[in-house]
Amino acid sequence: MDRSGDLGAVVDLLGDWTVSRAPLYRKLAGALERAIRAGDLRAGERLPSERELAQRLAISRATVVAAYDALRGAGMIDSQRGSGTRVTATVRPKTFAADGRVPGGRATSIFQRMVDGPSELISLAMTIEPAVPELGDAVRELVRTDLADLLADLGYHPRGFPALRRAVAAYYAAAELPTAADQVLVTTGAQQVMGLVAQMYLRPGCAVIVETPSWPGFLDLFRAAGARLVGVPLDDEGIRPDLLAQAFAEHQPVLLYVMPTYHNPTGTLMSAARRKQVADLCVRFNVPLLEDHAYATSSSDSGSVPPPIAAFAPPAAEVLTVGSLAKAVWAGLRIGWARGPGEIIERLARYKVRADLGTPVLDQALAARLLPDIGEIARARAGALQARMDHLRELLTEHLPSWRWRTPDGGSALWIELPDTNAQVFAQVALRHGVEVVAGSTTDPTGAHDNYLRLPCSFPIDVLTELVARLSRAWLELQRHGPATGLMQPII
Repeated sequence: MDRSGDLGAVVDLLGDWTVSRAPLYRKLAGALERAIRAGDLRAGERLPSERELAQRLAISRATVVAAYDALRGAGMIDSQRGSGTRVTATVRPKTFAADGRVPGGRATSIFQRMVDGPSELISLAMTIEPAVPELGDAVRELVRTDLADLLADLGYHPRGFPALRRAVAAYYAAAELPTAADQVLVTTGAQQVMGLVAQMYLRPGCAVIVETPSWPGFLDLFRAAGARLVGVPLDDEGIRPDLLAQAFAEHQPVLLYVMPTYHNPTGTLMSAARRKQVADLCVRFNVPLLEDHAYATSSSDSGSVPPPIAAFAPPAAEVLTVGSLAKAVWAGLRIGWARGPGEIIERLARYKVRADLGTPVLDQALAARLLPDIGEIARARAGALQARMDHLRELLTEHLPSWRWRTPDGGSALWIELPDTNAQVFAQVALRHGVEVVAGSTTDPTGAHDNYLRLPCSFPIDVLTELVARLSRAWLELQRHGPATGLMQPII
């Protein structure tokens, strides 16, 4: 394998390498050595050239030269004229088992941050908020009135706890999508739905149509199944129907994956007219549709949200509508669901039971209590989120006036365009100022969004203020040393 042409993949493997206290070249050498010993960089792999790695990390070439020299001295790498620098064949990783990374994946740094947990960095890899007060009330009420009956329950409900399936059905019926309980499968979060769908639909080499940009965590699930991802751009109303039709005709995909409601990362709300166009195209080309509504409850104006795409399709159309309580209630309440035709839900349930035999019953009972009031809960949370969003926009306007963004229709983040700057390069400078940035290249491997970054506003006001101050210092430092394209002058 040759990693020299995929600088982004190598940079992802380094993680927050600049945080420790040591000379910079030793930090870089240490990060590369850890990747080699863990098997992430394997024997024989060619590393980026000193110049290319220095440019992407926004450091001097001398720093990379010194790091490579240290690794050569330790017998970790070897350099030969004409063949570049490679990991030596004598280096053996600690284990030969699969490391959990997805070849060609873009969500490595995001998932690694979740594994590592909190740090001194302000990490933009996740949007995390505490649980809503209603969850505590529901826990206390459940213990007082329902706990004895729940503990006497069998405990195995692979399709989902009946009360919750009925609540989900009622939730969609209220959203103009008539639904029966047997059309609902409860899962351990929306992430599990995506994994189950990947198992059921995808085979190596098949094509999956996705929006560009898109959420890299789910895209890596599709890549892990061997799928070939085909991106279709968005406009202000959602995925472009003209290009979607072309992609359907050219690639004959086995699945279309979209986020119609407050798309992540752009915050776009797909219009009702666009939803009907997408539904019609899926029926016309006979392509199953996976619509992800994880952010459907992240707006204070729920009346402005059109019904799910499934409501615009014939009842028998192969549309799976995914929802979750993670954004509206708490990420720790791992409750998600899929709604679709009964026979498709039946098939998906067989994959679900193999995965975990069923989602925890107490969590589902809590969700069943909360879901009827989810509109009111979401409006309260969205109001607080809007105040933070307004604060963030004011700070950016004052301290980073050259950054550009479109005010999102909803969601919890701004999709920032950096002027003439590769966001992955800026991310390396931001790390040295205590901020972990998710660059746009993780959301779109085509290169069309390399100068974008996702900036969540879910932090407390004081953290947002400190965040923008750190980003402003990092941006000033980068600008003093020239643009991040072409032959950038080194910072360190």
